[in-house]
Amino acid sequence: MVFIEILKAIFLGIVEGITEWLPISSTGHMILVDEFIKLDVSKEFLDMFMVVIQLGAILAVLVLYFQKLNPFSRKKTLVERKQTWSLWLKVIIACLPAAVIGLIFDDKINELFFNAWTIAITLIVYGVLFIIVEIFNRKRKPKVRELSQLPYSMAFLIGVFQLLALIPGTSRSGVTIISALLLGASRFVAAEFTFFLAIPVMVGASALKLVKFGFSYTGMEIAILIAGVLTAFLVSILAIKFLMKYIKKHDFKIFGIYRILLGIAVIIYFSIVGTSV
Repeated sequence: MVFIEILKAIFLGIVEGITEWLPISSTGHMILVDEFIKLDVSKEFLDMFMVVIQLGAILAVLVLYFQKLNPFSRKKTLVERKQTWSLWLKVIIACLPAAVIGLIFDDKINELFFNAWTIAITLIVYGVLFIIVEIFNRKRKPKVRELSQLPYSMAFLIGVFQLLALIPGTSRSGVTIISALLLGASRFVAAEFTFFLAIPVMVGASALKLVKFGFSYTGMEIAILIAGVLTAFLVSILAIKFLMKYIKKHDFKIFGIYRILLGIAVIIYFSIVGTSV
């Protein structure tokens, strides 16, 4: 029994690790997976697990980009350390809009929008937007090719756009990448800033869920949580490396097409079987 639940947690960790960083909506995928692979746990634990599993994904960013994110590194010059502090300040500025609105309206947003139809629509809408933005950007040269060139004003605007990701199915990475591209950042800068932006967002969301759930777990719940988080960490490392290598030679249109097809699949599936989501 415990072994089966751990296998389910590992599979969910794989889905989380892939979809958190590719701009294809981790929420949309997790809801679909939950239709077929249901953890035998309480609803309260499941709600917490689906958020806290993201800590594994965040740990992957911290490991892969530790040198770039570490302002205390002795290997960096004084200028490089100042640039690192500046990067963290930009991340904090970009996180403020979603942090404020999310804390105030999180429960209401989930009540209104956490359903299969909203997720299907946002998958399709942002899939179309990815294709449009890439076509629009085809002949444009990015103004920001390095993170150090990213102005504070652009960081804040990306944070404002990130508010859209409060709607399930939007994809936090998707909306921040689209906004960064529109504002003149290169794909490389857009992707990296999206990774770093996730750190305070996901750590804060996970901490909030852990506090709400409490710290009393059964042995099986601990095993499930560890399996999910560890798997998400390992798979995230591979997913991030893949994405950064992929965008050196390709654009994001393929992710837009995938989102549209998945959105249509969600509509068809839940039209046939109905939905409790």
